[in-house]
Amino acid sequence: MGSMAVQSATVDTSKPDTFLPPIEKPKGIMMKLAYYFTRRQFGKVLTPLKVHSARLPMAFGQFYAKIGRLDKKLQLPPETVMLIREQVARTNICLFCIDIGRSFTIKASMNEAKFDALEQYRTSPLFTDAERAALDYVTELTKNKTMGPDTFSRMARHYSERQICEIVWLVATEHVYNLTNIGLNIHSDMLCDISRKNRQSQT
Repeated sequence: MGSMAVQSATVDTSKPDTFLPPIEKPKGIMMKLAYYFTRRQFGKVLTPLKVHSARLPMAFGQFYAKIGRLDKKLQLPPETVMLIREQVARTNICLFCIDIGRSFTIKASMNEAKFDALEQYRTSPLFTDAERAALDYVTELTKNKTMGPDTFSRMARHYSERQICEIVWLVATEHVYNLTNIGLNIHSDMLCDISRKNRQSQT
């Protein structure tokens, strides 16, 4: 399937080339449906779907989608969830994930100023002490792949054991997204622009 898929692919020259060319015309009804529904949801077929998922059995793409569905079962506030995912993506410099994360915050009408200030979360008055402690934790874990007891203790003062495990889940699963895109040179899909245009058209 891999070699056949490569032959049917065309390269999108509007941004830096991915290491594998996007598959514009997938084979199989299930993958065609995946293209259709992501185009409806996001306004375009996502590059990771065309570059990565289209070359694998459907179960792999369904696993990625299940991560998003499981996020809805978390006890953490949705804004905290998105702040953590964005911080991990920023630390790993995953341009696609930074972009799609911000597009979700725009659709959900979250505080965009807060996400704009994420680089200054330690000093910005927009962040609570609990958020700063969580962001310190996820930043250290992402950068160092280890965790100091002091950083953990500061974070644990603000969150339940269930929520701590949720924070670890967010860091671990964000790495799945990030490394998939970084490993294949997948960049931003400019989804923020699409979300902003859609929101403006609705007002």
